[in-house]
Amino acid sequence: MPDRTIALIDVNNFYVSCERVFNPKLEGEPVVVLSNNDGCAVARSNEAKALGIKMGQPWFQFKDLTQKHEIIAYSSNYALYADMSNRVMSILATFSPDQEVYSIDECFLDLTSFHNLNLTCYGQNIRQRIKQWLGLPVCVGIGSTKTLAKLANYMAKKHPEFNGVCDLNGLSPQQQEKWLKKIGVEEIWGIGRRAAPKLHAMKIRTAWDLKHASLSTLRRAFSVVMEKIIREINGVPCIELEEIRPPKKQIVSSRSFGIKISDLASLEEAVSFYTSRAAKKLRRQQSCAGAVRVTLRTSPFQEKEAYYANGLTIPFSKPTDDIVLLTKAALWGLREIYRRGYKYQKAGVILSELVSADKLQHDLFSRASIDHKARKLNEVMDQINDRMGSGTIRLASQGIQQSWAMRQANKSRNYTTDWQELLVVN
Repeated sequence: MPDRTIALIDVNNFYVSCERVFNPKLEGEPVVVLSNNDGCAVARSNEAKALGIKMGQPWFQFKDLTQKHEIIAYSSNYALYADMSNRVMSILATFSPDQEVYSIDECFLDLTSFHNLNLTCYGQNIRQRIKQWLGLPVCVGIGSTKTLAKLANYMAKKHPEFNGVCDLNGLSPQQQEKWLKKIGVEEIWGIGRRAAPKLHAMKIRTAWDLKHASLSTLRRAFSVVMEKIIREINGVPCIELEEIRPPKKQIVSSRSFGIKISDLASLEEAVSFYTSRAAKKLRRQQSCAGAVRVTLRTSPFQEKEAYYANGLTIPFSKPTDDIVLLTKAALWGLREIYRRGYKYQKAGVILSELVSADKLQHDLFSRASIDHKARKLNEVMDQINDRMGSGTIRLASQGIQQSWAMRQANKSRNYTTDWQELLVVN
């Protein structure tokens, strides 16, 4: 019996699966979800993968295939995906007191204290609960380390005989050897595309090869990270579970525009909007920012147009989470770096030097009454937007029409986050 048991739960084709929950007609159809401004594929159904559509492939490259094979393409619906992710993680938290939310569709659970249970059955219970309550398909991988849990999840997803749950700890040493010899080294968490060819040249082609490789040799050839991966494959924990949703060290809000813009007024609307989004995330994790950085650039791929990129960091005398102060600083920075005559493609806002709001050291000359009013204003805005939908109440500087907003030609409705777009059943 291993000293530790870790499970990785991963939603299959997450963005596509979210769309299928609210549109069951998409089941069995080739479906693709596109990135910002409908640029490239960021999620594909198994049917779309079978047609040869690659992750990250530009939309224009396979647009002709959509008519030939009746591929259904959706614009990214981030509000829907984020809400569905929160629901998934809330359900998974009921299966273990120790949870690490690894990404929008992945979560680690520590099941070490559940050794008296049949963990394969427990994993099936997890799958059934998520499917019944949310309609989302998930796979569960179980191992003695995080790396082995990721590997087991890959096996559960790729090999139907596991029925969506693979418990590596429950396999015999002979069975483990058999499977590790089947899995390419490039499929191991943390290896990456660059390291795989180098490992192949060293005649390390499978997970089994890497498990028995020389620690000292590979540490010299790569880094201590590779040594940790090998130790983890051998069942020695080197990567601990982190606390649930650890606070971010910086918050970035940056997107390409739906159309190129050159006037300052439109840029101010965009930067104000991005600052608002970043400020909300800042308050959600109960932090304050010591500085805000605003960036601006034109397209680097337009040979006939002059290229310009710039950025400016504005520090605060006292860290803040006030949307008004953050927006004023960002707009001041934008005006400083803005240059006429350019067609801008992208702007962004970065909140940095983050500190916990409850550990904030106040300025000797700060006025507590003003701080209290700003805090109440931000709380009321967040409450209204959470209840009535994002953007219900906002700063006037964000504008109304927002012609610069990213393209979302085929976005589904915000079924779970907007009262006006709830699913209607006839």
